[in-house]
Formats: sequence, structure tokens, C-alpha cells
Amino acid sequence: MFSSSLRLLSSTSVAAAVVLSAASAQAQRLNFAPLSAPPFMFQRIVPQERAPVLPEERITEERDAAPVPDHLRRQIVDYRTNEARGTIIIDTANTYLYYVLGNGKAVRYGIGVGREGFTWSGVKTIGRKAEWPDWVPPQEMIARQPYLPRWMAGGRGNPLGARAMYLAGSLYRIHGTNAPSSIGRNVSSGCIRMLNKDVVDLYQRANVGTKVVVLPDGPRSTRIASR
Repeated sequence: MFSSSLRLLSSTSVAAAVVLSAASAQAQRLNFAPLSAPPFMFQRIVPQERAPVLPEERITEERDAAPVPDHLRRQIVDYRTNEARGTIIIDTANTYLYYVLGNGKAVRYGIGVGREGFTWSGVKTIGRKAEWPDWVPPQEMIARQPYLPRWMAGGRGNPLGARAMYLAGSLYRIHGTNAPSSIGRNVSSGCIRMLNKDVVDLYQRANVGTKVVVLPDGPRSTRIASR
């Protein structure tokens, strides 16, 4: 009987040793197993944020990078007019905006203007100014293009660009653009587009109450366009 008990104890010890060895190996594998990515439910979800507003020194240098010809880049030119210094004159036909300096000089900017059927003329004043404006398309525009957003936060992706000057008594604005290649073209619903660097420059010159003269559309002048 003693011998049988000894053999049973020995068998039990061997079995226990095998179990412990297997458990040790399993623990070892677990200790050195590579860490996997956490389940999706524990991953951090980052909310979408408003596009960052850039400080002046970081506004994209569109004037150098944009595919616009030299005559549409900002420059001081000879310009005879009876309008007072500080007046804005928009030459729709030639896609130029002039800021009158006086003494026969003006700052000339290349602009984008209204497409066919959306050009207009008249005399307005700047009624309001805004930096990095939000965009709220007017109901008239939404009726024509119902897919447009009802509101878009100001920023780099906003079609109004870096600045907007709202023309009193109208739906029109002089504003920047996120599509610099549209400068020199008839593309808008009547608003005046400028390169962001140019609209910032004009914004600093023009005040609320500034007179804005929009000339009638007509044939493009090769003389003006070439100088």
C-alpha cells in the first residue's frame, strides 16, 4: 500500500509540474506579446474645429503664386479722374479696381467681376467692413444654387477671403477670394473679388462711408489692359 501511495503521489507531482510549466509558458507569452491598438470605443474622437484665422504676416502670398498676368497685379498707375482722393472706382469691363490717390495717380488692383447677366453699375458707399468674414449667401443666390451652405465660418476656405467691404443698400461686397485664378474673369454673382493680399491693402485704405463708383460694363480696352 505504501508503494502504491508513493506512485500516486509521484504521478500527481509530475502532473502538477506539467500544469505549472504550461502556465508559466503561457504567462511568458503574454508578458512578451506585442501590444495591440486599443478598441475603437476607447480611441480619442477629435471634434472638427473652425478653420484657423491667419495673422496678417501668414496670409498666403497669392500675388506671387497666383496665375494672374502682371497687369492684374497691384501697382500705382497714372489715372485721370474728377473723383476725389479716396474714391474707389471699379472698371468692370477691364476687371480693374482703382483707389484714387489724387494728383493723377491711383492704386490699381486686378479683380474678378460679375458673370454675364450679373454685372451692374452705379454709385454706392462702403456701409460695413469685416475681417475674415463669415459667409451667409443671400436668399436670391440660394434660390439659384440650392446646394450652397446657409452659413460658412470665416477662414482660409471661405469664399469671401480675408476681408469684406459691404456696399450699403445692396447685396454686393468687395471681398477676398480662396480662388485666386478667378481674378481677371467674369465669375461672380455681382460681387467684386480681389486677391487676399490686395483686399487687405484696400481694407486698410478705405473707410466706412468711402464712395464706390461702379462703371458700366462694355468692351475691354486694350489700351488700359496693356499699360
